[in-house]
Amino acid sequence: MWVFSIILALLLFYLLFFWIIPFSLKGAIFDPSRKKDVEKMLELAELKGEEISADLGSGDGRVVIAFARKGIQAHGFEINPLLVLISKINIRRAGLKGKAFIHWKNFWKADLSKFDIITVFQVDFAMNELENKLKKELKPEAKVISNQWAFPNWKYSKYENGIYVYESSEFPTK
Repeated sequence: MWVFSIILALLLFYLLFFWIIPFSLKGAIFDPSRKKDVEKMLELAELKGEEISADLGSGDGRVVIAFARKGIQAHGFEINPLLVLISKINIRRAGLKGKAFIHWKNFWKADLSKFDIITVFQVDFAMNELENKLKKELKPEAKVISNQWAFPNWKYSKYENGIYVYESSEFPTK
């Protein structure tokens, strides 16, 4: 009987932190980017040392860590407190304190105007609203890199293996 109780408790914990909290806060489930996708995102970003990146819905911090390892300042926005804690532990283990940062914050409420590169791995239903937010906030030379999901009204400048790159200077005006 105690085994059943433990399994039930773990299932409830999983549902709370990886389904209920994210969806109730206008987020998505935790679905980490694969290593090959993160590597492709880095390659297509064409990093120049002084840039600042932001990963929207940063999960366990793997994209933030990868960008920081390439020498740029990398930030992540995550609403799930458990994933924020895991990210901070991963950043400390990677020795990237002061280069990689995780913010326990809903990226919908964050000002993204200071970032040169935005990375996203969101779900289809979020992309239209995210498109509007980014169009309003990003500086003209910013890049947006999306893993698997295309923005509905933007034309991408590059596409490889499920990774889309968008240049904010080419966003359509309405």
